[in-house]
Amino acid sequence: MNNGDKMRDYEKTEVLDFNSIKLVVKDRRKIFLRTIPLLLIPGLLVLTIISTHSKKLLITPVSYLIYILLALFIYLLFLGFYIFKNDKKKKKKKKSKKKSEKKKKISIFNIFIYVYVIGCSGFIFTLYGPISTFRNWLISTSMSTMSHKYICQWFYSDTEITKVLDSNYIVEVDEETDTDLIKVEIPKEEVKYANEYEKQVLEREKDQPYKIIEMKVTDQDAYLAVIYDPSKVKVAASKGIGRKGQYATKIAEYSDALLAVNGGGFGNAPGDTTGGVPTGVTIIDGKVISNYNPNIQSGGLIGLTNENKLVLMKNTNAYEAIKQGVRDGVTWGPFLIINGKKSFIEGNGGWGYAARTAIGQRSDGIILLLVVDSNSTRTKGAGMKDLTDIMSNYGAINAANLDGGTSSVMVLPKNEALKYIDYCPNAYCYINDPIDSTLSHKTRGIATTIVLTK
Repeated sequence: MNNGDKMRDYEKTEVLDFNSIKLVVKDRRKIFLRTIPLLLIPGLLVLTIISTHSKKLLITPVSYLIYILLALFIYLLFLGFYIFKNDKKKKKKKKSKKKSEKKKKISIFNIFIYVYVIGCSGFIFTLYGPISTFRNWLISTSMSTMSHKYICQWFYSDTEITKVLDSNYIVEVDEETDTDLIKVEIPKEEVKYANEYEKQVLEREKDQPYKIIEMKVTDQDAYLAVIYDPSKVKVAASKGIGRKGQYATKIAEYSDALLAVNGGGFGNAPGDTTGGVPTGVTIIDGKVISNYNPNIQSGGLIGLTNENKLVLMKNTNAYEAIKQGVRDGVTWGPFLIINGKKSFIEGNGGWGYAARTAIGQRSDGIILLLVVDSNSTRTKGAGMKDLTDIMSNYGAINAANLDGGTSSVMVLPKNEALKYIDYCPNAYCYINDPIDSTLSHKTRGIATTIVLTK
C-alpha cells in the first residue's frame, strides 16, 4: 500500500458526517418528546382515574407522583408537536425509497398507539362507564368470596361498592320452615309425571339410592343429585375440625359415603389456610361441633331433623336447634326457598356468578344436591336466581345455598366417578371441575360436607 492510499483511508476514518449526527439528535428528540409520552400518557391517565375512585391500589404519595408525571409528559408531548411542526416547515419535499420505508414504520407505530389508546379507554369505560353490567358482576362476585374482596376494592371506593351491593340483594322469605309440608314417602312404582322435571326426578331403577341429572347452567356443567332416602343424608366434617380442613374426597372416604358435596361456610384457623373452622352452628348426629356467631348477612342454619326433614333456621344456636329436633346441620345461605315461596332476588342477588352448591328438599322428602361449575374468570356459573329456579323446577319446597366457589364439588367413589370422568387416581374423585384462585383445576380444603351414607 503506497502513501497515497494510506492518506485516503485516514481521511475516510476521520471525516465526520454532520448530517448523521443531526439525524441521531433528532431521533432522540422524537423518542423523548413524542414516543415516550405517547406510550406513557394513556397508562398514566388510567392510573389517575383509578386513583380518584380508590386508594387501595395506589396509595396517596404514589397518586401524587403519577399526577406529576402525567403533567410532565403531556407538556413534553405538546412541546414535541410544536418543535416538529416547525421542523416540517423548514424541510424540502423529497420522495425516496428511504422516506417510504420511514413512513411505513411510522404508520405501524401509529396503529400500535391507536390500539393502545383504545384499549386503555375501553378498560376505563368498562370500569366506570354508564353501563353497569361489568361493575355489578365484579363487585358482587369478589365481595361474596372469602379472600378476593380486594380485587374490586382496587378499583372502587367503599361508597361505590355499597351502592352496587344495595342494588343487588336477596330478600329471604320471612317464615319458619313448615315441616308439615313434607311427607317423607317411598315413591310409587307407577307415577304420572306432572312435567319433564318430575319425570327426571322420579324415574329410577328399583332400589336405586340416588341418581345424577346432568345439565348446563350458563354453558357450564352442572350436576343435580337426587337422593331418595333423606334419612341417609348427613353432615360429615374434617378430622381436624376447628383447626384444619380436608378435601371433600378425604372426608367422603373415611365416611364411606356413596356421594358427597361440600357443606357450610368456613374460615381459617390462625396460621392455617386449609379452611378448618366452620361458620356458625355445626351439628353432626345430634352433637354440637361448633356454635359460633355466624356473622353472615343472610341465611343461617341448614339442618335435617330427626324426622329427616330439611329446616332453614335464622338466629338460632346449636343447643336450641337440637331441642327442636335437628340431628345434622351446617351454616350458610342465603335461603332460596321456604315453604314453597321463593326469595325475592334483585339484580344478581349481590352474590355475582360463580361455582355453586345448593341443597333442597321436595314435599315427598327427596333431597336435591346441586353443584354448578364456573369458568376461570368467574364470569359464568350460577347466580342465586339460577339456583332458585333450578330447585323450584325440580320441586324443592325448601332450599338453601351452600358454600361455593373453589369449594364446590360433587364427590363419588372411584367406580361411580369413572362414569362421568376419564381418570380417577384415588378411592374417591370429584366429577365436576373446580378451579382455584391460581386458575388450577383443583379444589381446596373445607370444614364440612353433606354426605349420602350407605
